[in-house]
Amino acid sequence: MTQYTTVFGSLTDFAKGGVQLVDDDPKYYAFSNIFEVASAAAPYEKVAVGKNLEYVLEAIRAEGTSAWRAAPHDEFALVMDGTVRFELLDPAAELVDPSSGGSITLEGEPEGSPMGTVTAQRGHMTMLPAGKAYRMHSDGVGVVLLQTIEGPDTVFRWADICQTF
Repeated sequence: MTQYTTVFGSLTDFAKGGVQLVDDDPKYYAFSNIFEVASAAAPYEKVAVGKNLEYVLEAIRAEGTSAWRAAPHDEFALVMDGTVRFELLDPAAELVDPSSGGSITLEGEPEGSPMGTVTAQRGHMTMLPAGKAYRMHSDGVGVVLLQTIEGPDTVFRWADICQTF
């Protein structure tokens, strides 16, 4: 039986991403460069590290407090490093066009009812509900992998982050 060793990186300890051609086994391709991308990103910049049709995986450097955001669809935030607090708010009025895609930055403090907070550590996933406002906070530096739909704030840096042969 073949033995595999899973090695989890972090923002302070990662190997440069690359493609290892090993019988097309998908576990060799997952999370290959998110820490490298987050290490070079501005706080809360949403850098695409994967794309399938309109869906994207965004690497986000969580540092300090983000602006408030909202999306017309559910988003899923997987904390890959550090501790990130997600503050949720049920807005008093609709904040996003239901037919649009991706999250948008909200100006200022939205009006509404607090829904609570989720404190997530490495390996914890948090659902960010459709139409609700959220913001993230990290006392240190963390990394979030966000599953979402491509939006106006999605940054594409394929030339910088993809390995070429």
